[in-house]
Amino acid sequence: MIVTSAVRHAAAGTAAVLFVLPAPAATASPVTSTETVTSAMAVTSAASVTSVAAASSVSLREPTPPAPRYLDRARLDRKGTQVQPLRDAPDVPSVSALSWVVADASSGEVLAARNAHRKLPPASTLKALFALTALPGHEPSEQHTVADSELTGIGDGSSLVGVKEGYTYKVSDLWNGVFLSSGNDAVHVLAAMNGGWESMSRQMQEKAKSLGALDTHVVSPDGYDAPGQVSSAYDLAVFGRTGLQDPAFTRYCSTAYADFPAGSWSYGIANTNRLLTGANGVARYPGLIGIKNGYTSNAGNTLISAARRGDRTLVVTVMNPQGGGGLAVYEEARELLDWGFEAAGRVQPVGSLLPVRTKAAAGSGNRAVSVARGGRDPREGGLARTDAQPPRAGAETAATPGKDPTRGAAPSGASAGLPLALVASACAAAFALWGWRRRAAHRVS
Repeated sequence: MIVTSAVRHAAAGTAAVLFVLPAPAATASPVTSTETVTSAMAVTSAASVTSVAAASSVSLREPTPPAPRYLDRARLDRKGTQVQPLRDAPDVPSVSALSWVVADASSGEVLAARNAHRKLPPASTLKALFALTALPGHEPSEQHTVADSELTGIGDGSSLVGVKEGYTYKVSDLWNGVFLSSGNDAVHVLAAMNGGWESMSRQMQEKAKSLGALDTHVVSPDGYDAPGQVSSAYDLAVFGRTGLQDPAFTRYCSTAYADFPAGSWSYGIANTNRLLTGANGVARYPGLIGIKNGYTSNAGNTLISAARRGDRTLVVTVMNPQGGGGLAVYEEARELLDWGFEAAGRVQPVGSLLPVRTKAAAGSGNRAVSVARGGRDPREGGLARTDAQPPRAGAETAATPGKDPTRGAAPSGASAGLPLALVASACAAAFALWGWRRRAAHRVS
């Protein structure tokens, strides 16, 4: 009986101690498969295991990536017209331009091209690159008083909007002068506000390189003919597509008419892109967004055009048509835009306007995709998802510095051994009580 009493005391003491002890924190390693979930939950009912395993299998399954589309970038290095028609694709129009490109503005896919990387003088279409580089530097409402030094060095025969020294202009007025009147005087002032002429040339060169536009060499930011200054239909399409992603750029390049200040009064200026305004014998192109045209005696006529039809936006570049006079650049761009809208979905792309990814960039891109759990690479026109896999109950949802977030944290030795030590102590106390009572019983007897 005494032994039974001791056992009861030990059990009661142990139960009391365990009752007041806090349960150790549960930890869970990340579940990587349905099989792991099933084995971990084997102590639950069969129905519970089945439902948990099925739910985990659904939540952990990564989305099937889209089938890769092989693009032979070297194809655009070839001479002549490059196109890969599918069944019932329309014929590519025969145009006289030395170089041209038709591309989808959203995906960057090149639908067709001719001599895409041929290096040619760009004329004022280079102002698109100037705008990409200088637009972020100043707010549209900022005002600037023009100094005489800012208007020096403008080339003979340059197109001008009428900027005057001593006059104060809003930055938005100067950009209207750049896009509508192709004003080299406005370019000179904005370049001075952004570090100066030479600095702006370097900045534009760096911007072109960052966009993968490697055919472009900048000498004169306004596009004025200069020895060694070249670009290509491919690079101009890159500049146009990039500009459409900037609301300010898009707003300026699509403006047909504006007032330009001249002290106490102002005068109207019209965009020289005739596809946008429908002036001087050129019909306006439906859905045209705009962008930039250019002309010099060395470059001939050049044009970057963008137009929207339905949910599709195209970018077309045309460089130096060899026939048809001064209006040919617009009519050839019209033909290529018409073809591009008709051919969409009926040709395989022959290239891409997206920059070639270096090994370092590809590595970082792969890491971003793996973190996003199947999200698309942002550089390929999509947003990488960060919520593709919801956190699991009981699992860690944030990484701790110095820890591998893919491994569950095992309980420490101290926390794991504490309950056993307390149980042992309770048992020892119970047996001590039993011994004391036994000795007391002997004394009484």
